[in-house]
Amino acid sequence: MAQPTGRFPKKEVFGFLSSIIMTLLAIIVAFRTNLSGGAIMAIIGGLALLQAGLQLTMFMHVTEGKDGKSNVINMVYSAFLALVIVFGSIWILTSGHMAH
Repeated sequence: MAQPTGRFPKKEVFGFLSSIIMTLLAIIVAFRTNLSGGAIMAIIGGLALLQAGLQLTMFMHVTEGKDGKSNVINMVYSAFLALVIVFGSIWILTSGHMAH
């Protein structure tokens, strides 16, 4: 949706600054903390998911329009299918040695 002339894009600036802050937090966690590798990856993964959600709603306007709700439902379903395929494949490939 185009912004009317003369109106300051507060929402977009907030989204941009929030994305920059989350990126800087991920860098700080990665290089300036003494946490375990798993904790660092969990924090960075959480920040990545938050940033992806923020960018989808702020810049991609996923929730806007007639079928905004169906867009969100389709994305959640797609993410679920991707997780089932990835973790199912890992499970099948790593537990195959028990059959022999």
